[in-house]
Amino acid sequence: MPPTVYLETTIPSYLTAWKSKDIIIAGKQEVTRIWWNERRDNFSLYVSPYVLDEMSHGDPEAAQKRMEIIQNMPVLAVDEEVASLAEIIIKDTIIPEKASTDALHIAVATRHGIDFLLTWNCTHIANAELMRMVERVMENHGFEIPVICTPDELMGGVENDK
Repeated sequence: MPPTVYLETTIPSYLTAWKSKDIIIAGKQEVTRIWWNERRDNFSLYVSPYVLDEMSHGDPEAAQKRMEIIQNMPVLAVDEEVASLAEIIIKDTIIPEKASTDALHIAVATRHGIDFLLTWNCTHIANAELMRMVERVMENHGFEIPVICTPDELMGGVENDK
């Protein structure tokens, strides 16, 4: 079975958005497109109800594009354990309550034993300092968090000079 990847909301968002004039965001969009076109078939991709909810907001046409990208992906179940894991992350003040959906993304991927959580959210998810704390807390509760990374960190041996 191929490795599993949980796609956090920023991945389909960057993939389907109009090219940004901000060079950093435009670079992330391009890396996301390269990963999507050249690497995604090496993984089993998953989303959650939280991704579906976040992607349905905003401009209706943009939301439809985002939803089309993931329409055939399995949606991971949310249960009491997911809520409990997210609550632990928030209670330990690792991720603030105002960013509770970010804690839920980590919790659902952790609960289902996903190998990688792919995101461009470097504030509360792909943040090395925070994830070190999340990892310790989850280990204390008997869970192993997925490798949390951005698309450029999950390129394998792909050449990126296109």
